[in-house]
Amino acid sequence: MRSSRLFWAVMLVGFGFVLLANNLGIITVNVWRFFWPVFLIGLGIWFLIGTAVGTGDLEMVAGSVDLDDSERASIVVKHGAGKLELTGISEPGKLVSGNFATGLDARVSKTGNTLNVVLQPQRHSFPDAFFPGNWNGGKGLLWEFGLSNELPLDLAFEIGAVNAHLDLTALQVKNISLQTGASLTNLKLPAAAGLTYLKVEAGAASIDIQVPVGVAARVEAEHGLASVNVDQNRFPKSGGVYQSPGYEEAENKVDIRIETGVSLIEIH
Repeated sequence: MRSSRLFWAVMLVGFGFVLLANNLGIITVNVWRFFWPVFLIGLGIWFLIGTAVGTGDLEMVAGSVDLDDSERASIVVKHGAGKLELTGISEPGKLVSGNFATGLDARVSKTGNTLNVVLQPQRHSFPDAFFPGNWNGGKGLLWEFGLSNELPLDLAFEIGAVNAHLDLTALQVKNISLQTGASLTNLKLPAAAGLTYLKVEAGAASIDIQVPVGVAARVEAEHGLASVNVDQNRFPKSGGVYQSPGYEEAENKVDIRIETGVSLIEIH
């Protein structure tokens, strides 16, 4: 918090000097006309600096969600800024387990035999709670966790300015939704989950998608100024669609849909 207070103290002192100069007639501009643009620019710079610097000395807190005899699970991961490490398999009997900077807020409900879980950062007191995502004094949050491979999963990632490493190789993931802004994401798809659907909606992101050896893929991409590079040695292009030979008959396969604006996306 010390660096956060210092930054905003400098901002306030600087703005105070501008107001004083304006009142003394040294400058003759409408200061309030520029207040919000300058404030938003400063806020954006601070978010970028905080994410680039790292997670600092934030306390890592263990967190978990029990399987609760469920037969399927739907998990939404909400992470605003920092580092996201989904490292594989959770502890026995746990749907989710790992360590989360400042703690985990897990909202759990159940629909029939399906466990519905929303994972998001633990809320804090003002002023941290005022800033969406993961403020914490200008530092991003570090999450390191695993998920259960004992049941089918539907995963939705809603992430912001994140450096994300998502290893789903050993998991039974059936549906994946990746919604991201200015992130750097490495995504390893399941190796033996049958049919998996992946939908990517990205802004100005860099996304590397790895399809395990032995898994077939079908790729459709809608992109504006984006660069979408697909390994055509594995997934030849035909009629605007990239598809593995023998895709329809493959035991394990992924159906990938890309919607992006100015991202760089690699699929191999």
